[in-house]
Amino acid sequence: MTNLTTPLCERLGIKLPIVQAPVTTSPDVIAGVSNAGGLGILQATWLGRDGTRKSLAAIQSRTDRPFGANYVISLMDGDDLDIALDAGVPVISTFWGDPAPLVPRIHDAGALALHTVGSAAEARRAVDAGVDVVVAQGIEAGGHVWGQVSTLVLVPAVVDAVPDAHVIAAGGIADGRGLAAVLALGAGAAWVGTRFVMCEENRLHPDHRARLLAARETDTFYSSLFDIGWPDAPHRVLVNDTVETWLAAGEPPPGKRPNEGEIVGHYADGEPVPRYSFADPNGAVTGNVTSMCMYAGQGVGLVRDEKPVAEIIEEMMKDAGNILSRLAQA
Repeated sequence: MTNLTTPLCERLGIKLPIVQAPVTTSPDVIAGVSNAGGLGILQATWLGRDGTRKSLAAIQSRTDRPFGANYVISLMDGDDLDIALDAGVPVISTFWGDPAPLVPRIHDAGALALHTVGSAAEARRAVDAGVDVVVAQGIEAGGHVWGQVSTLVLVPAVVDAVPDAHVIAAGGIADGRGLAAVLALGAGAAWVGTRFVMCEENRLHPDHRARLLAARETDTFYSSLFDIGWPDAPHRVLVNDTVETWLAAGEPPPGKRPNEGEIVGHYADGEPVPRYSFADPNGAVTGNVTSMCMYAGQGVGLVRDEKPVAEIIEEMMKDAGNILSRLAQA
């Protein structure tokens, strides 16, 4: 198999060019990715101070490999970042806002700054602000999506715009073919989300898991529909009855949407989940799970099974290596 270690791998201190998108708070998933040679990333924005401390400790008890913490800039409490930095997290990933004010704090703590962008111009601004690694996120991505350009076009444009920085490709990458493709485009690693959502270690409600396994590449929907808790933020989710009913009603604005205010489920602590909430269901949620916001990228159609994290990474690396070896021989 072709050696796929890249300069970005060396910069991050990892062995393999696979970065887990911040789609979970599960220590088993995050540490599992890092232990397998990639970079796991904790979604820390909504954990709060105590939750962040507990999550970081749980990850650090499971791995001595590098991992990261991700923050949505527009929604974060600035002090939360210090918790991750004080804990020695070596990689801070930011999204949805201007990273410039945060970069000095990240660097002063000895950590690397990653920032997700949606255009070549934005990538250049981020690097000029001191960001070490840019994540070029195509519109195929699941979850919240910052830009409007496809991965195939965006990644080489960003690579050309920031030759002095490292680039990670995000959006629609769910197997070794996608990994090989983005490495060929000049990225130093792939940012993988939906495939890791469907790993065995991740806590999912059985109904949510079944919908993901059955989904095709045409079964996702891009909009700002699930906006309670995070307004005016486009995202990609699985099509469900909430989406279909809203479309059938003529796509009415907030305040006039079908069944608005209805509680469709509850989390384990009793917190209600209203229809159109941006919060995705986890394994402990009860209620009408498939009416909730189920984030998924267009790569969901390539996810046909559940595997442990280590097996997912091993398969991706093997397939990508074989593809690139064949191309080199040709």
